[in-house]
Amino acid sequence: MTELKLYESRDLTRIERIGAHSHIRGLGLDSSLEPRDVSEGMVGQAQARKAAGVILQMIKDGKIAGRAILLAGQPGTGKTAIAMGMAKSLGLETPFSMLSGSEIFSLEMSKTEALMQAFRKSIGVRIKEETEIIEGEVVEIQIDRPAVSGAASKTGKLTLKTTDMETVYDLGAKMIEALAKEKVQSGDVIAIDKASGKITKLGRSFSRSRDYDAMGPQTKFVQCPDGELQKRKEVVHSVTLHEIDVINSRTQGFLALFSGDTGEIRAEVREQIDTKVAEWREEGKAEIVPGVLFIDEVHMLDIECFSFLNRALENEMAPILVVATNRGITSIRGTNYKSPHGIPIDLLDRLLIITTQPYSEDEIRKILDIRCQEEDVEMSEDAKQLLTKIGHETSLRYAIHLITASALNCQKRKGMVVEVQDITRVYSLFLDVRRSTQYLMEYQKEYMFNEASIVDGGDGDAMHD
Repeated sequence: MTELKLYESRDLTRIERIGAHSHIRGLGLDSSLEPRDVSEGMVGQAQARKAAGVILQMIKDGKIAGRAILLAGQPGTGKTAIAMGMAKSLGLETPFSMLSGSEIFSLEMSKTEALMQAFRKSIGVRIKEETEIIEGEVVEIQIDRPAVSGAASKTGKLTLKTTDMETVYDLGAKMIEALAKEKVQSGDVIAIDKASGKITKLGRSFSRSRDYDAMGPQTKFVQCPDGELQKRKEVVHSVTLHEIDVINSRTQGFLALFSGDTGEIRAEVREQIDTKVAEWREEGKAEIVPGVLFIDEVHMLDIECFSFLNRALENEMAPILVVATNRGITSIRGTNYKSPHGIPIDLLDRLLIITTQPYSEDEIRKILDIRCQEEDVEMSEDAKQLLTKIGHETSLRYAIHLITASALNCQKRKGMVVEVQDITRVYSLFLDVRRSTQYLMEYQKEYMFNEASIVDGGDGDAMHD
């Protein structure tokens, strides 16, 4: 007798890849903007998180626009994590766009155009529009089909009711087709847009909840609407200024948004759009939502980009600019001058600077606990202590990389929990920066194009850059 094997089926629609900051859910602040020790994936950096929370509150209240914030700190101190926490805390309503400083130079457009598009992606427009709808519970649908096929088009009647009234509507061929497509039947609560004829099923009426003994999980029960059948409803569309720019500058309209071929957009198009949006604001039809633009590795921008940012921040429709860097006093790209963080002094003067501090050993332990949970890795207490020590002596990023590697080593020996021997094994396999540098110094003569002798003769800073 053959053995029947049952294979576990997996849902492939959900993206299950774990990123460096996939554990971040927010800034981890309470209602009075005080940082909690461990909350929403955030650990430590209390002062930086509190400062970011104040900025976040000002953004939500709409009291801040055209301002810029600099997140400055050593590598691996949570600058990008704070920016991601701000994005998650803002929610979907507020536009948040991210780019790296080096992206500007790899796009097929000018640097200033790339920055302008990033700025306009971060400014939202809520367009309000009033539409007339018919909303009610379907009492009966009667469709008269012709006896001879092709003799005449189908006609019918639709009876809708609310708690106050009931009306019969005559149906044409298009409406009958739309009702059939949505699979509308008596007992459904529907909404019909009068302008477009679009039919939306809101759910089943509570009065029909006992019609069937069993129903699918997707069946939603709603109350029968009250008042008039015909109502005026305000619909809000949320778009970004960049989306409006693309739709108005390309012959294929909104399809250009999906193809990604936006290209350079002429200044005249943007001026016309800004004028139109300003008119809508005055009439109360639209509302501007200044979002957030996050530029990581901002020291990679050059002097032309910094000059553009200076001017762009003065625009009345500028978003909140959040930039991050891990550089100290270094050269401004495109010049021979040195400046703090590689940013010109005039732009630095506009920035509110938030600094991040290196993590303590306790904080590294808490972060490693969160990452083990996120990566679904079970680790013994001794292994976690060893990994914490490695993270404190080398770097937090290196310790995080060892989690999955040690879990794979544990699987290989058919273990269930990662032990000290797994950490030791992967520590010997994968070098950190310090051990790799030491190895290079010992075997420098074996490598091609070796310049270690030049480094030894200089000030010794080149190895630490």
